[in-house]
Amino acid sequence: MGINHRLRKLKDQANARLTSELGVHYRKKRPADIEPVFANIKHNKNFKRFMLKGLNKVEIETGLLAIAHNLAKLAA
Repeated sequence: MGINHRLRKLKDQANARLTSELGVHYRKKRPADIEPVFANIKHNKNFKRFMLKGLNKVEIETGLLAIAHNLAKLAA
């Protein structure tokens, strides 16, 4: 089995983006912006699994979860 040079090149490009000044800025911001939303939906709203199957239906269900989360924030 040989080395996949294309994959190595893509990994190097991704690593360069992640370690760039802009990449570090976005990575530092992620835990404060995104993770609490998922934690709230999973733990406080007791969401464990999607009820529907299929990409389109899961997208709709995710959208409904996001709408419910945003409405709860507005009501508080």
